Amino acid sequence: MTAHIEIKDVVKRFGAATVIDHLSLSIDPNEFMVFLGPSGCGKSTLLRMIAGLESVDEGTISINGQRIDNLPPGQRDIAMVFQSYALYPHMSVADNMAFGLRNIGISDDVISARVTEAGRMLEIGHLMERKPGQLSGGQRQRVAIGRAIVKEPKAFLFDEPLSNLDAALRVRTRVELAQLRHRVKSTMIFVTHDQIEAMTLADRIVVMNNRRIEQIGTPMEIYSRPATRFVATFVGSPAMNFVDATLDTSGANVTARFAGGVSVETDIGSNQLDEGKYTFGIRSEDVRVTPTGQGNAEGVVDVIERLGERTLVYARLGDGQQIVGSDAGNSAVSVGDRIGLSFDGRKSHLFNEAGHAWHARGV
Repeated sequence: MTAHIEIKDVVKRFGAATVIDHLSLSIDPNEFMVFLGPSGCGKSTLLRMIAGLESVDEGTISINGQRIDNLPPGQRDIAMVFQSYALYPHMSVADNMAFGLRNIGISDDVISARVTEAGRMLEIGHLMERKPGQLSGGQRQRVAIGRAIVKEPKAFLFDEPLSNLDAALRVRTRVELAQLRHRVKSTMIFVTHDQIEAMTLADRIVVMNNRRIEQIGTPMEIYSRPATRFVATFVGSPAMNFVDATLDTSGANVTARFAGGVSVETDIGSNQLDEGKYTFGIRSEDVRVTPTGQGNAEGVVDVIERLGERTLVYARLGDGQQIVGSDAGNSAVSVGDRIGLSFDGRKSHLFNEAGHAWHARGV
């Protein structure tokens, strides 16, 4: 059985500090949900509340309609994978994976079958007699995941499980996790501050900031239609460009005007906007480097970042604002060059003073 997890109006306090503030969330059966956000936003605390490792001060948490926030961790039918592996160094891989099952009186035949199947699934069957000290970091993390799999829980909780791995191993293990979630039919919740992990693994992402949820959506909804300026800044590398602009709403669509006579016609209807001051936002891939005189604006190149398949060009506009645009991988642009910048207004965004977003209709 898999889990439908319902979190209703939960609050968590540590002394006088509120770290989760009236948060509600529904996680579907078999969904891979990622909690994404900066350090201190409350994502790991929320995960630990689901697991029963932190108490709930207000609100409720339910699995398949049964309230669990008043149950001890062992009765919630949840398995957790920690950042630190937490393996017993004196036990073999097989014994580490079997330990929890033996403690609850599962028969040896069932344990053996589950451990063997988990080893096959994780491709660590040949490591069963080794001790953790004889394994690489990636292999130890797979053992920790295997220890969770053998429990056959309703839900898996992953608390930044890739943080201790080096860059290359992190990429490989991320791919393995993406493959694993299709082999293990269960609800999974994954906590990370790494947007690439979130975009790669998630069915939906919960972007958290400052004790609350900023946005819930699929990876591309989060990237293409960020609900707030925080989401637009946190998701995407480089972050979205933000430019101070004056808005002309005399036409059907908003035209954004920058200092120096620059103007960009957006695909945002003039009648969509409320009164107030707005900031213009656009992703770097929607700002193309052109010869001077052929774009919406001109700037002087500050920095060039070559990524192989494309080149990121950091240019300074006449009023001192910096814009990151994109050029071909074999770009001939050099630092100090004067370049044109062509903005795709159909992919533009506007953010009000509270940080809330309005998007072009085609985005």
